[in-house]
Amino acid sequence: MQKINISLVASFLLATNLYSQTTTLETITVTSATKSEQKLKDVTANVDVITAEDIESRKFKTVAEALQSLAGVQVSQSGGIGKQSSVFLRGMNANKTLVLIDGIRVNDITNANGEADFAHLMINDIERIEVIKGAQSSIWGADASAGVINIITKSAKNGTHANATIEYGRYESKTAKANISHKTDDFDVKFGVVRVDTDGFSAMSPKSSEAKKYEKDGYENTTINTKLGYNFDENNSVSTFYKFIDTKVDYDNFADDKDSQAKTKTHLANLTYENKNDIATTKIYGNYTNIKKDTYSSWEAHNKGNIKEFGINSDFSYFNNSNLIIGTEYKLFKNKVDISSYPSPSEYKDKEYKNKGIFIANTNKFFDDKTIFTQALRYDRYSDFENKTTGKIGIKQYIVDELNLSANYGTGYNIPTISQLYYLSWGSNSDLNPEKTKSYDIGVEYKGFSVTYFNNKINNMIDSNANTGYKYENISGDSKFKGTEIAYKNSVTEDIFLNINYTNLSAKNDKDEYLARRAKNKVGFGVDYYGLKDFHFNINGEYIGTRYNGVNQTGAKTGNYTIWNALIDYDISKNFSTYVKLDNIFNKDYQIVDGYATSQRAAYVGLKASF
Repeated sequence: MQKINISLVASFLLATNLYSQTTTLETITVTSATKSEQKLKDVTANVDVITAEDIESRKFKTVAEALQSLAGVQVSQSGGIGKQSSVFLRGMNANKTLVLIDGIRVNDITNANGEADFAHLMINDIERIEVIKGAQSSIWGADASAGVINIITKSAKNGTHANATIEYGRYESKTAKANISHKTDDFDVKFGVVRVDTDGFSAMSPKSSEAKKYEKDGYENTTINTKLGYNFDENNSVSTFYKFIDTKVDYDNFADDKDSQAKTKTHLANLTYENKNDIATTKIYGNYTNIKKDTYSSWEAHNKGNIKEFGINSDFSYFNNSNLIIGTEYKLFKNKVDISSYPSPSEYKDKEYKNKGIFIANTNKFFDDKTIFTQALRYDRYSDFENKTTGKIGIKQYIVDELNLSANYGTGYNIPTISQLYYLSWGSNSDLNPEKTKSYDIGVEYKGFSVTYFNNKINNMIDSNANTGYKYENISGDSKFKGTEIAYKNSVTEDIFLNINYTNLSAKNDKDEYLARRAKNKVGFGVDYYGLKDFHFNINGEYIGTRYNGVNQTGAKTGNYTIWNALIDYDISKNFSTYVKLDNIFNKDYQIVDGYATSQRAAYVGLKASF
């Protein structure tokens, strides 16, 4: 392994010496690190940003597909598009990552583990995806112990603009997108819609001799989003956001290839008032998340969960180069479950819990802004759990030009879900306590090249115990997640752009057993060529190293494979462009989750119009 690491580092260093250009750290901003807009170069936290340009150059269809291209991220998907998709950030379980769309929680309260299901998050008009790694509970509270993924949608630009995209490809896959916006000095409005419809393929992976006997598992997704804003004057404004996701998916259960179906309707809404004055910028906001899930199989289940959040935070600038953020918020979590048609029905009441939190975050710059020091502290009070205080500190030191060193330390926690506490007659445990996390990372960065070492430790981790009928319990020992991320993202010549990353991961539970479905080594790569007028060529892919479907390297091996993809863009005119995308060029037969199929070679053609 040491030889592999040295070889990759040498390759990255060679690439950085081939060509040097100014990076975009001055122009990229992030909001998720401190709940306040900052330039990326001023953020001490370990952050990856997928920009709108990145999305356009790869024609990502889903958010999960885009995230898989990053170092330290692994996506576990049980079948094709629309099937259960979990994101492991630095090897930690998916429920340890807080997922947001424009600051609104997407984590599924109806899910047993409380993780966000990325299966239904399609890409359309996204400005950027911010991935803040390491414990972020001191800013965001519970469920951010692995980090935060915040999907920022585009806002309207001056004037009237519109675009539409259609795509068709294998498995009778059809995607249509349309967006229209209008903005004046006082008012802005934006509307977007996405429709995805595919026949798909069998989620259950059949034996080759039986492949024709397996039915296809189709998927339908209609996503609608709107943004409205109004400026009362130069200091006061109000804005609102609404997103609706309506899906229907055919799936296979773990036992057979029966025709089962799940329908999900998700509503996300936000209302924000903002005031700017000489002292501070203050935001007063309300967020609402509602998720309704209906499952039809050999039995039926109906779940409805909602989260209401109200908050206020103020950003104060002082000493010209420092700022202080103070905020408070209130959350109400509710879940309603109809389990009357479960195989073993029981009577359960609706459940809810409340959370009140207050936080403070501070950023200081010293020595001509070459030294950046951040601190954050948060106190949370829950109606059903013990109160919790979390914090984090970070420092970034610029040496010369764009060379910088950074270090971060933070604490985090995850609370038990309502299902883990009350709803699962075969596994719930009302005595569960929150998990506790400690994390740190150190890194070096220079002109698009970065190396980061991370180390996360979870105490009191919640897990189901097979020896007690899969009852959820707190594990008293420490589960440890550590590794190294190496990445390079920059031009190597005037016409060639290189994006390559490598992750080495160790993910072990309290018994020092390696956890399931985490590859120890992962390499992502992409090369873009812009040398021909009006054309753009991209070759990309990934190598997934050793991975097992069971704990302690047991069960089926699902790793050790390389996938290659390609893309060709052509600008027909100022207003029209077309592309051809080819996934799994060499028709590699592989599995991410044992027993579940992945796409064979598939081609897609698209046409985009912009006005």
